[in-house]
Amino acid sequence: MLTLDSYLKLDQTALNSPNLCDRFSADDLTRIGTECWTGYDQDERSRATWMRRNEAGMDLALQVQKAKTFPWPGCANVAFPLVTIAAMQFHARAYPAIVGTGQIVKCQVFGDDEDGKKAAHADRVAQHMSWQLRYQDTTWEDQEDRAILNLSIIGTNFKKSYYSASLGHNVSELVLAKDLVLNYWAKSVESCGRKTHKIPLYRNEVYTKVMRGTFRDCLEEAWYQGPAAISSSTAQIHQDNRQGVVPSQPDSTTSLLFLEQHVNLDLDDDGYAEPYIITFEATHHWVARIVTRFDKMDDIERVATGPRKGKVIRIVAQEYFTKKTFIPSPDGGIYDIGFGVFLGPLNEAVNSLVNMLLDAGTLQTTAGGFLGRGAKIRGGTYTSAPFEWKRVDSTGDDLRKSIVPHVVPAPSDVLFQLLSLLINYTSRVSGTTDITVGENPGQNTPAQTTQTMVEMGQKIYTAIFKRSWRASKEEFAKLFKLNGIFLPLDIPQVGGATRVDYLGSSDQICPVADPNVTSESMKLQLAVALKQSAATTPGYNKDEVERRFLKALQVDGIATVFPGGEPPPKDPKVALEEVKQAGTKEIKGMEMQARQQEFIMGLMEERRLNDAKIIELSAKAQESAANAQSEAAYAQVAAVNAQIALAKSHSDHINAQIEHLLKAAEIRSRHMIEMKKAEQPPAA
Repeated sequence: MLTLDSYLKLDQTALNSPNLCDRFSADDLTRIGTECWTGYDQDERSRATWMRRNEAGMDLALQVQKAKTFPWPGCANVAFPLVTIAAMQFHARAYPAIVGTGQIVKCQVFGDDEDGKKAAHADRVAQHMSWQLRYQDTTWEDQEDRAILNLSIIGTNFKKSYYSASLGHNVSELVLAKDLVLNYWAKSVESCGRKTHKIPLYRNEVYTKVMRGTFRDCLEEAWYQGPAAISSSTAQIHQDNRQGVVPSQPDSTTSLLFLEQHVNLDLDDDGYAEPYIITFEATHHWVARIVTRFDKMDDIERVATGPRKGKVIRIVAQEYFTKKTFIPSPDGGIYDIGFGVFLGPLNEAVNSLVNMLLDAGTLQTTAGGFLGRGAKIRGGTYTSAPFEWKRVDSTGDDLRKSIVPHVVPAPSDVLFQLLSLLINYTSRVSGTTDITVGENPGQNTPAQTTQTMVEMGQKIYTAIFKRSWRASKEEFAKLFKLNGIFLPLDIPQVGGATRVDYLGSSDQICPVADPNVTSESMKLQLAVALKQSAATTPGYNKDEVERRFLKALQVDGIATVFPGGEPPPKDPKVALEEVKQAGTKEIKGMEMQARQQEFIMGLMEERRLNDAKIIELSAKAQESAANAQSEAAYAQVAAVNAQIALAKSHSDHINAQIEHLLKAAEIRSRHMIEMKKAEQPPAA
């Protein structure tokens, strides 16, 4: 329990203050700094095992070579790039899908929207927020690029979203997992009672914050005027080794480490720990800043009636951090796992096998052995060159008897087989199978089989991609709320959005990327299937279908290329009623045409049902092919493929009938028009 000499009076003035340190004595600030440091140290120890495993995984991803002396100094020391390949493949798929080339944010419209106001509101917000991320926050795209690659290796990183008063706009910056310290067993980022962000600051940055009144005056403190302490943490040592950096003696240009802790502390002595942000220097625990982590008194929920009326029930705190997850940690820890941990043991085993094979090859090619006393050769090192002959004092027979080479067996075939097995299963775990990385599956492979293999290979990527999509949605929701607080009230922004557009709920905000679509080819396939269905089934909005198809083709200026506006076809019943009013002869012709059209619609319905059957059989074939493990199963797959072929043949027959009837109707229509012209009297 934190005990202070004087406590804070929590009112709106305190909430608006840029720094509450002046409301505490020096002794109280020392106690607060010690309390925060103790909690930070406990959290660091709780995640120490996770940190060690991920440092080893990062070494594998960067193919760091560590010193080896076994089986001899200078032996083979190859780091096989299994983790590197898996991380690059995920990054290559996720980055263009999440960021893309167009809008990054979209807003969904729920419920009726007869006047189109909801859609217009959603479009304004989507355009403005996409512009903020792509153009206003110039570092967002670069940091998102880094975040996706780091996420695949480490398994967890964070985005810190806040309004920067110095820049004048929202910022959403990447925070690596090693720089955000939470208790390993916390349930979530939001419910975690203590989060510590490591922030290195140069002296000029500290000086600026002091002059702005953001930090307490520390310019005369000994730790500020003296040299900075060198970090000796395990993570820093591993990072220096990976980068090949030798720690130098600190000087005036060395950054100072500050810890920004988002923590709940009872600083007003009411029994409830309020959410604060406390920033302190890491070495001497000197508190530089204290601010509340909520903006207004309305965020405090109090007891309305009874003997405890006015007591705090809870305080709604502002959350800055959004967690991105690669693969959830199976042990329930808040820090998740990536390919660095997931594939680490397999990668280490592959490294050992490769180095063993290379060492065996070195022994076999360099040879060596024993020299008997019968070989009269002078001591020292002998070298030999092509076309060179050495003179010795021994006879040839004595040399043959006295030189005994080492018996070095060839590398075992079992090692090759084991190496192939490990690499194969590593590719299965990471989803980097041959066909999913663009390699040819081989000749005479059916298209349906290839597509099934691709879909199976993308299952892991799809699950991970959904988690990234979910994290982006939470990040955009935080930026939405910040716009509702800090945007100018009546000044239109890019896309026509104003602050009023952000005063509602952020539940409709989500990324543009579809979490189920992990490649451009899949987007195009879906667009083509939608266009084909719209061409054969009435009721579709043909203009919208065409726009989505052009978008999947990544065509620029869709509104110019395809303005749309083609009127929908006239209802056959309305057309028949109009013909009835024209005369009996035309009525009979239209009745015949209507019957013919009804017959054609019946054929179309039959074709639709047949196409649905084909899709169902195709899905059944894909499932059977994915689970086939015996000859009987493969025979079942072949039988289903035969049914698909029969159904496609029937569909082709229906298409031929429809085409024949449509041509006949067209000929009959032209004939009726010519007869009508012939019946008209000639002009005078």
